[in-house]
Amino acid sequence: MSKDMSYQGLMARRNEIMKQAVGIDYSIFESGSIAFDYEKMMRETGYTLEEMQKIQGDTGVGNTPVLELKNLTALARKVAPKGKGARIFIKDEASNPSGSFKARRAANAVYHAKKLGYKGVIAATSGNYGAAVASQAAMHGLKCIIVQECYDSKGVGQPEIIEKARKCEAYGAEVVQLTVGPELFYTFLKLLEETGYFNASLYTPFGIAGVETLGYELAIQFREKIGRDPDVVVCTNAGGGNLTGTARGLIKAGAESVNVVGASVNLQGLHMASDEQFNKKSFTTGHTGFGMPFSTWPDRSDVPRSAARPLRYMDRYVTVSQGEVFYMTEILAQLEGLERGPAGNTSLAAAFSIAQELNEDQIIVVQETEYTGAGKHIQAQLSFARENGIEIRFGNPEEEVPGQNIILPNHPSLIKARDFDMDKIRKSYIKNCLEIRGIEKISDADMDFLVQETKSSYDFVKESLAERNIQL
Repeated sequence: MSKDMSYQGLMARRNEIMKQAVGIDYSIFESGSIAFDYEKMMRETGYTLEEMQKIQGDTGVGNTPVLELKNLTALARKVAPKGKGARIFIKDEASNPSGSFKARRAANAVYHAKKLGYKGVIAATSGNYGAAVASQAAMHGLKCIIVQECYDSKGVGQPEIIEKARKCEAYGAEVVQLTVGPELFYTFLKLLEETGYFNASLYTPFGIAGVETLGYELAIQFREKIGRDPDVVVCTNAGGGNLTGTARGLIKAGAESVNVVGASVNLQGLHMASDEQFNKKSFTTGHTGFGMPFSTWPDRSDVPRSAARPLRYMDRYVTVSQGEVFYMTEILAQLEGLERGPAGNTSLAAAFSIAQELNEDQIIVVQETEYTGAGKHIQAQLSFARENGIEIRFGNPEEEVPGQNIILPNHPSLIKARDFDMDKIRKSYIKNCLEIRGIEKISDADMDFLVQETKSSYDFVKESLAERNIQL
């Protein structure tokens, strides 16, 4: 009997397909109406820190350097109040084989696929993760398919996305390029079912656990280099795995007092699945179009339960503008002699601003950088923006309107990390838990889970539930 390959038919089989393609029965971790045992899932389906370090080390991943940005620190101190201006460091993940921290996730995912006997791997990603999976698949002798949301309905694709496709192909992967919209997930599921390949999702426990080595290394390197843990670590936040894995690694190193900050590019007002607006955004990674939705409902991912739970670990969430990130990319190149891509420079722009709030003897770290190249270079991106009717000028970034203009700051003092209300995000998460699952009454287990998920308190959750007339 032939299977129903219509959109509705395939979606009806999504959980069955994903379970087969990942090898995890997520249902065994469920309890209550909302709760699931997150730590048990991470512990029983992942790898120990030592195992991850071995897996990654065998393919040249990890042990990336920490660099102090002395000239950038000096600039921050010039525009900061007297006595302010923390030392700024970066962990240079561009030295990984595929050029970004996502090699850590891919190393674990592809290793796990081979261990389980899969003949190939599939990942749905427009970015650095695709290149990382393709690179690791090449090393392990597995087939690789990357499904990429690339073009609008006129066949126009962003230079950064197109460049990443070429990088994937260079590693021997087959790249399936699609237009923006619901066909991405449909095609992804269809390929998983047809090929029987492994779902090398960004959001599996072993994928997220792969980033734990980054946070762990960071803490150890600072103790060796400076004699103590950093005060603040800034993570570019999109799907949440970067921040989640790094924070978990810091905790495993005993660096629990480190303040973890998420940073995203402000693309407010642009819908990520809109054909008309697809090419109005000048960033394909680290923006609020992913950062906000995935923070308030992480289980929107391509596995039943995402292992990326950024709200569990985030102490602060800030946004920066597109113009500020482009400007910071140029400053990094011209003051420090480092040309790096926009994803890490998102958190660098935030760190430059936050450093000015901290004392001179404090330390702030940007926990990842990525490679740069033709499509990632700011000239390619700004030229593409102009072609799409975006005004580019110098001025005050506060006046930037996503989709209309890109405003590079007239002066470095205008670079400002803008705080997003964490309690608002927490309440949005609780609201989604209740509405998406149709919950009217919650158990004690659900209550404990929500406290952990939102990194808040019993009283905060109780108040949030009372606002929605939910029975305890």
